[in-house]
Amino acid sequence: MASKKPESSGTGLEVQIDPNLRYEQAVKELEKLISDMESGKFSLEETLLAYQRGAALLKHCQAVLAQVEQQVRVFEA
Repeated sequence: MASKKPESSGTGLEVQIDPNLRYEQAVKELEKLISDMESGKFSLEETLLAYQRGAALLKHCQAVLAQVEQQVRVFEA
């Protein structure tokens, strides 16, 4: 996989996501972040950081899925 720029949450703060992070690992981390945020165990600041990390993880997952879709299209052609 080609190296990617760091994921951005749109808040001006860059959240670093390892471009080699496996899809399954990213989804698992995202699910944990969501669960933790919903439980109310984070402070406001921690919630913001979790949201930023989650947004970057989601963007990473979408990019991985798009790449796999493209590969499937090539195989089907």
